Amino acid sequence: MTAPVLTEVPGGRRKAAVRDGRPGRKLTFDYVSFMLVFLVVPLALFLVFVIWPFGQAVYYALTDWSGFSADYNIIGLENFAKLWDDKLFKKAVQNNILLAIIIPIVTITISLTFATMMTIGGSRHGQLRGIRNSSFYRVVSFFPYVIPAIVIGLIWSQIYGPSGLLNGTLTRAGFQGFENFAWLGEQKTARWAVMFVIIWGFVGFYMVLFIAAIKGVPAEIYEAARIDGAGRLRMSTAVTIPMIRDAIQTAYIYLGILALDAFVYMQALAPSGGPDNSTLTISQKLFRTAFTDGKFGYASAMGVVLAVVTLLFAAVVFTVNWITGGKPDRKRQ
Repeated sequence: MTAPVLTEVPGGRRKAAVRDGRPGRKLTFDYVSFMLVFLVVPLALFLVFVIWPFGQAVYYALTDWSGFSADYNIIGLENFAKLWDDKLFKKAVQNNILLAIIIPIVTITISLTFATMMTIGGSRHGQLRGIRNSSFYRVVSFFPYVIPAIVIGLIWSQIYGPSGLLNGTLTRAGFQGFENFAWLGEQKTARWAVMFVIIWGFVGFYMVLFIAAIKGVPAEIYEAARIDGAGRLRMSTAVTIPMIRDAIQTAYIYLGILALDAFVYMQALAPSGGPDNSTLTISQKLFRTAFTDGKFGYASAMGVVLAVVTLLFAAVVFTVNWITGGKPDRKRQ
């Protein structure tokens, strides 16, 4: 039996510990309560409210459940086979992919540009700072994010209307071709009009996110770049973007997930899917199939596909970020 070794503890007291070569931890009340509150409870909630519903969706996707009856039959992968031949669903998938490509890129580009102006876009002389009145611009640009998405959609649906504010403004400016123009009723403009609303609603939030990330970059790095003669564009590409890469990656994933859903905005702006289904999304098609057609099993299959596409999107973003320079520096570790 090994002899106990006296070790110092806070307060000047000593306690005996057995040195047997194996790491261990005493199950104190603080340790157990910490694990219970911060690990067991969140994990249980995650399993109950995330994993279990997803498992149910996978199960019902293998059935012909109507959603309004307790009776259903197990039909295997028949619903997924039907999705493969569903032209309308394929159209929705194409629309979602287009949204997931364009919305994150445009939103991040605009937000990052504004964030750079608010933090390091000021005078070239003296202390590094943002443009004048940057705090005011920051608050104003954040306003659209605090408005509920459904309210934003309804407001812009009126602005885009044939007799709405946008056409009235353009007509008074001399563009007579926009009199009674239906922005959401034309295939060539409906999709882009909806994208603009989503981007407009999130630019302010991600601008604030990027401002916080840029504030965390040591000022000495920017000062060194400025001394070396780097301009604003050069500092943005060579210093800002590499230093806040993780924040950009997180923003891209969140915006991509938003674009793969976009249900609230689409329902408020184009509830029927737009002209020639140009704005139809998977979530809209799912909702219509479940609650209008009464095919909850088929709709569950769509939900499973949407979940898989979302996970694949996140995996692609992580992979691209890792390949293009987001690899951990093992030498520093």
